[in-house]
Amino acid sequence: MSPPPTMHDRASILSTGDEIVIGQLQDTNACYLAQQLTARGVRCVEHAAVGDDRATLVAAIRRLAEHSPLVIMSGGLGPTEGDLTRPALAQVMADQLVTDDAAAAALRAMLAKRGREANDHQMRQAQRPSRATCLSNSFGTAAGLRAIVQVAAPHGVSEVFCLPGPPGELRPMFEREVLPRLNVPPGMRIITRLLHVVGVPEAEAVTRMGDLTRRTRNPLVGITASGGVLTLRIRYEGDAPELAATAQVDEAERLVRVALGSTVFGRGEDTLASVLLDRLKARGRRMAVVESCSGGLLASLLTAVPGSSASFTGGWITYSNQAKERDVGVPNATLREHGAVSGPVATAMALGGLERSCTDHCVAITGIAGPDGGSEAKPVGTVWIAHAWRDAGRAEVDARLFRFTGDRDDVRGRSARAALALVYFALTADAGIARSGPLLWEMPTGSR
Repeated sequence: MSPPPTMHDRASILSTGDEIVIGQLQDTNACYLAQQLTARGVRCVEHAAVGDDRATLVAAIRRLAEHSPLVIMSGGLGPTEGDLTRPALAQVMADQLVTDDAAAAALRAMLAKRGREANDHQMRQAQRPSRATCLSNSFGTAAGLRAIVQVAAPHGVSEVFCLPGPPGELRPMFEREVLPRLNVPPGMRIITRLLHVVGVPEAEAVTRMGDLTRRTRNPLVGITASGGVLTLRIRYEGDAPELAATAQVDEAERLVRVALGSTVFGRGEDTLASVLLDRLKARGRRMAVVESCSGGLLASLLTAVPGSSASFTGGWITYSNQAKERDVGVPNATLREHGAVSGPVATAMALGGLERSCTDHCVAITGIAGPDGGSEAKPVGTVWIAHAWRDAGRAEVDARLFRFTGDRDDVRGRSARAALALVYFALTADAGIARSGPLLWEMPTGSR
């Protein structure tokens, strides 16, 4: 089968399976495929997902093929009645299914190594439309497919690759069978860079960046919010030489940092926890945590970072009032007078943790994660976070009130990240970089 005459300047990704459509399985394949294509200069214009229904699948293949000269599908190649990719592709091509001799031999050989024989259901995995070709699968039983689908102008044909659903099979097949066949326009490149921002609302970030987020700009700066962290995507698309294109991305990053200042905490794979730990390590400092409503989530974020033991000593989960008194020395009178969710208690937790851990920093969280336990004065989402540290031998503390939105998981996650942000900005200020204004979801002083 000869390659299509058109260029793979754009692609669509089609995922199949009821388990994806109804949310039982996260579609990591689409994410992987989009990243791989983008890195090679192919612009992904659509991700689609359809269930195990042949008519719906046929319509989706036809529509995406009309829209893109390259379509990559995942799933639906197995031996069950619900695996419909092969017959659906044959219908789109107005073709018939045939058994591929090489694929059938490979399937029998693989099953024989497992001490099994191929039955009729398993042999479906060796079928293909007569005008398509099979792609070998070294890690599973289902062969992939490559087909040319005739479409209307402007691109005339669309090249369709069908890959198995298991990532351990899809990824090596994509690398071996799809990448060598990509027909990317000469010189076309897409360069992306991620910047991470904390402590500022999305709308404020957009306002401060101004023209940088204009959709017609190249490089384009997009923005996504998740769990109190903003991720900025700087993306260049064009045919400039690599050095010139990278320079444009560098300049866009510089302008973003000028606009957002110290709220930009990292790039790429950086997390707020990893950046904070790096800063502590660079200063020869260590920290501990005392958690109530977050229930150990803050410690989990920190210990997820390799090498975190260099800066993180550990902490306490003081979920009950008794634990707050026993473990970190919160006075009973303070609990009775102010309640567990209060500035004085958060302050006492942080100072107690600082003293008992013998560290340089300690951050404490106490709040109401819900769904129950709130009141008019302290609704669900009310959280106090206190940061205690040593300054010239003296213990200092900064306690702040937050009102987080969302369900229980949202409140806990946002509490943990706000606690990281509180320490991060304290260390940033130590380095001589000031930050004005409250953190995201922080309540003004008068509401305390």
